[in-house]
Amino acid sequence: MNFTPLWTAALNAFSNFIIVDERCRIAYMNKPYTEILNIKLEDVIGKPIKSIIPTTKLPEVMASGKADIGALMTLYDHKTSRDIRFVCNRIPLIEDGEIIGGVAISTFNEMGEIYHLYSEVEKMQQQNELYQQTIEQLRKQTNPLDYIIGSSQAIGHIKSTIAIFANSGLSLLLTGETGVGKEVFANALHQLSSRSASNFVKINCAAIPKDLLESELFGYEGGAFTGAKKGGKIGKFELADGGTLLLDEIGEMPLPLQSKLLRVLQEKEIERVGGITPIKVDVRLICSTNQNLTQLIQEGRFRADLYYRINTIELAIPPLRDRLDDIPELCNFFIQKFNRENGSYTQGIDQEVLALMQQYTWPGNVRELEHVIERLCFLNGHSTIHLSSCDFLIHKMSGENTLSKPAFSAASSLQEQRCNAEIDLIRQTLRQTDGNKAKAARLLGIDRTVLYRKLKKYHIDQTP
Repeated sequence: MNFTPLWTAALNAFSNFIIVDERCRIAYMNKPYTEILNIKLEDVIGKPIKSIIPTTKLPEVMASGKADIGALMTLYDHKTSRDIRFVCNRIPLIEDGEIIGGVAISTFNEMGEIYHLYSEVEKMQQQNELYQQTIEQLRKQTNPLDYIIGSSQAIGHIKSTIAIFANSGLSLLLTGETGVGKEVFANALHQLSSRSASNFVKINCAAIPKDLLESELFGYEGGAFTGAKKGGKIGKFELADGGTLLLDEIGEMPLPLQSKLLRVLQEKEIERVGGITPIKVDVRLICSTNQNLTQLIQEGRFRADLYYRINTIELAIPPLRDRLDDIPELCNFFIQKFNRENGSYTQGIDQEVLALMQQYTWPGNVRELEHVIERLCFLNGHSTIHLSSCDFLIHKMSGENTLSKPAFSAASSLQEQRCNAEIDLIRQTLRQTDGNKAKAARLLGIDRTVLYRKLKKYHIDQTP
């Protein structure tokens, strides 16, 4: 049997490799094998394999026509002058239903390699168990509620409610304006539950095109639609099986999909797009919205039965303007965060700045405060944040200064004043950005989709 240098080099790369013909005569033996047996290839070509390797089972494998995988074999190694045991695979070569030969190859040169590999795997398993124990200890030592920053009465009440219901498995609805940090509260709910070791999956129903949202939630089978992956794709519900799923901006979900979601919650099973087999799922659902769902129900844009299903418990997250006492704690938290992330050493924040911040209505809520602190940390670097760095914040607040614009009538409601202040701030920010809505949204600390809704709601001219 003639081999090219490439084939010979490839076959010599195996530990032990041998080929026999249909009559069990040696057709080829690689160099490592000949060295173990202390023979020359040219001396064994054409000889019966049993005459060279009496203990081989390759003839029996060829007679049966069935491969023998992972068999143990013992040989005397002339290189080391000792018996060695190794793992080999024996495979009959079949063509057109006829056995034309056989091949044997060792997967490990000797059992010591297996023991070494097993030992390494065992060490990794032990290390993994140790890591899991350490993580579990850290999880027990860290209270997830500590990541909800604030000591105000409103926040204290929400923390208490989370502590009571986190492990209940009940569906929860988080309501509140954009930027109040609903995801932080959802994360605390998950981490305090018995599902904390499983996945916490999040999806923003407003950020995904409506025609793709169904496949994102429930997955799809291969070929379900044009562009679908050949093997299909699992959805967020399957990914969250055993854990928690957060549906953010649930009010943006289209009505037909609301019906399917309601069925999933009732039956605890899903069907992939293009699929016909139900898939059981065990998911704890948390929904959040910045919209008034009862109003959407009246307008026919949200199903009442789904609302009552997801609203077993409602946590109304207050806007920052209703918990201004929490601003010092939030500022300190964000300063430490940006010091870690940016390698800065901002030492703190002056009381005058805190007093200024507590006079602002924060239309972008906690998210806006976070962006403001990030900017102040960048400006101040290694020093304390002083009032001299807050010109941009004072400029923001000038839109709310009633001394520079007509006073509100005594009959004006607080809600009307807030709306007017929000309108003024949006207009002012759009002027600053020359009408660039993406930049304006970043400055306001809100999502661009939220800004577009506000522009439409307040009938604000969108031209620069």
